[in-house]
Amino acid sequence: MTRSTLEHLNVTVADAPATAKWLCEAFGWKIRWQGPAINGGLSIHVGSDDVYLAVFTPKEGAAPRNGNPRGEAGNLNHVGIVVDDLDGVEEKVKILGYKPYNHADYEPGRRFYFDDENGIEFEVVSYD
Repeated sequence: MTRSTLEHLNVTVADAPATAKWLCEAFGWKIRWQGPAINGGLSIHVGSDDVYLAVFTPKEGAAPRNGNPRGEAGNLNHVGIVVDDLDGVEEKVKILGYKPYNHADYEPGRRFYFDDENGIEFEVVSYD
């Protein structure tokens, strides 16, 4: 059987530089690459050496999504991020102005969720 690994996700955001900045601050990531993208837009790849989140802003900008359209085919429900220090990352998320919610502690780990200014839901989980 061939082994497959998810390398990246690509999401449209209202302000790629601002989103990349807070992602680096919250999760200790780095900017792997940034530059021009399709139709005059800007793409920034943020993450580790192995995986990343591509944040893309079209040339004409993008409006934040109104609500989370769960259950609609083709929509992203949330981005899941594994961390070693759940409490420390939650504190960073709060300092950055986001409001954690839906805290849960069940197998296989502890987690919380928060929404960013683009309407993207993030699940932060620790398996320790």
